[in-house]
Amino acid sequence: MTQEAVPRFRPRPWIELLTPQDVEAWIEEHNACMQEMISPKETGVGICFTLGPGGNVYMQTLDDAVVLDVDEEAEWIAPLIVAATGAEPPKGRIWVLPADRLVQLILGLSTLVASTVLVTGHKFGVRARAYY
Repeated sequence: MTQEAVPRFRPRPWIELLTPQDVEAWIEEHNACMQEMISPKETGVGICFTLGPGGNVYMQTLDDAVVLDVDEEAEWIAPLIVAATGAEPPKGRIWVLPADRLVQLILGLSTLVASTVLVTGHKFGVRARAYY
C-alpha cells in the first residue's frame, strides 16, 4: 500500500454509550481529537457514524445546530431520529436539529453504531441551514 492510499482518518470501533455522562465524555474526546487533527481552514468537518444494520449518518455540530446527512442506506433510521430528538423529518436527507438535542441523538443511535470516523470535505447541505 502506498503512502497516498493510507486513509487520513481510520474508523474507530464504537463502544455503546449508556448515559448522558458517557455521551458528554465522548463529545469532549472527539472535540479534542478534531482540534488536534483538523486544520481550522478545513470545511465539511464532522463525524461519520457507520450503522451496523447498514448505512452512514454524517454529523456536523455548529454553535446552534446539529446537521445530519443520512445516506440512502440509512434512511430507515429516520423514526429513531424523530423519537430521540422530537424533530420533524426533513424533505430530503439533510436534518438540521437544535444543538441541545445532540446528547439525546447520540444516546438514541448508540446501540446501532458499528464504528465512527472523522471526515473533512463533506457536503453537509449548506442550504438546509436556511430552514433552521
